[in-house]
Amino acid sequence: METIESLPLFPLADVVLLPEVSVPLILFEPRYRQLARDVLAGERLIGMIAVPPEHVGEMPGDPPLFEIGCVGRITQGRRRRDGTFQILLVGLSRFRILQEAPRPEDRLYRSARVEILSDELPTDPNTLATLEERRRVVLRLLERLVRNLDRSELGRRALSAFEDIDPIRLVNTLTQSIGLRPIERQRLLETDSILGRFEIMADLLRFRLAEVASGAPDSGPLPH
Repeated sequence: METIESLPLFPLADVVLLPEVSVPLILFEPRYRQLARDVLAGERLIGMIAVPPEHVGEMPGDPPLFEIGCVGRITQGRRRRDGTFQILLVGLSRFRILQEAPRPEDRLYRSARVEILSDELPTDPNTLATLEERRRVVLRLLERLVRNLDRSELGRRALSAFEDIDPIRLVNTLTQSIGLRPIERQRLLETDSILGRFEIMADLLRFRLAEVASGAPDSGPLPH
């Protein structure tokens, strides 16, 4: 079991990071400015972790956290004139919190001992065949969604780009790209089985298509 003994945690209510996906962030609270300074001076690793919806009102303090998050590496980071930090975070791997670490008096942010969760493609031929079938289902549903909402050449080019990426990256990228709610992204992040993630993604795409058919407002951007 691979572990990180003390991973700095950045809890947010509306951001769920996934492996191989990047997200820009601005850190402005004093505790997260301190986190940014420490992380940029070290290994540049942050544990992005979501806060359950029922505890969002506790964000100014130390709210309960989901058990599963994503380790991210800062690939770009700078301190702005107002003292805030602008960073670009790229997801590396999922993790499970094992134990939150005691906090020294001079440290404002939280950290935890975490277990790294590996994502590997199945090797069994029958399982691989099932995975390919589910990947094709998801791509067909995505094509229908793009056709209904984005008839531009840009939308078609974005869709064709998904044909050539591996299944794990495909489902992670879609999770970040199609306007899912944070709790839906968290559900996908917590699903260990790649087959299970594709099944969930197909259901979510069907729901988006039903929203479009009913004339409901668009709930988010399409892949670009």
